[in-house]
Amino acid sequence: MAATRSQRYHAGLTPDRVIDEAVALTSEAHLLSWSIRDLTQRLGVAPSVVYHHVGGKDEIARRVVERVLSELPHPDPNLPWQDWFRGLLLPARELLQGYPGVSKWLLMHGPTVAPVLPLIDAGMATLTRAGFGEATGFAYGVLLNNAMLTVSLSEERRQHADDGPRDHATIVADLARLGSESAGAQELMRTLVGPFAVGGEAADRQGTEYFRFVVETTISGLEARLAAQ
Repeated sequence: MAATRSQRYHAGLTPDRVIDEAVALTSEAHLLSWSIRDLTQRLGVAPSVVYHHVGGKDEIARRVVERVLSELPHPDPNLPWQDWFRGLLLPARELLQGYPGVSKWLLMHGPTVAPVLPLIDAGMATLTRAGFGEATGFAYGVLLNNAMLTVSLSEERRQHADDGPRDHATIVADLARLGSESAGAQELMRTLVGPFAVGGEAADRQGTEYFRFVVETTISGLEARLAAQ
């Protein structure tokens, strides 16, 4: 008896093929918003087949994060610590924005996937050489967490773009109502929120500049702490 189309497809399915499709799905949606059913519909198989090849959503999400983070840059370990973290974090934003939810996963689970272990080793080593001493772990954590929080917040706002309380247009409207009574609200709307509400290239530029500001301010704060120490 000839095999059905589904059986033939199943016969050629591999764990890598499942993760390939999960990565593609994450690039179109949000890692934490799609379901196993969404994935199996794209693959044309039953959920049991995916569980058999890879596992449940938690394991698949971890594998997606591993795949995405394997594309992170590895800065020259001989760079000063400031430049090393610039070389890691500034390009990371563009990569992570292409796979919404990965930054949130990292905030929830920590850097607990194999592809980031060399980056942990190199980052901790460069901070140790700089003289952070017992605060080395704190310094590494605040650099990574501030960057990931900023990316994750941007992704959450895009995911809820039509949810009034969480979108930039609503913030602008609320600030405009307060503007007649607050010069600070007007300035905040002009210098921070307004370009995000415009969308398009203006929002992209503002997002890039804001992320760079977060990274540079974090580095400057750690420099000041190190100097005082």
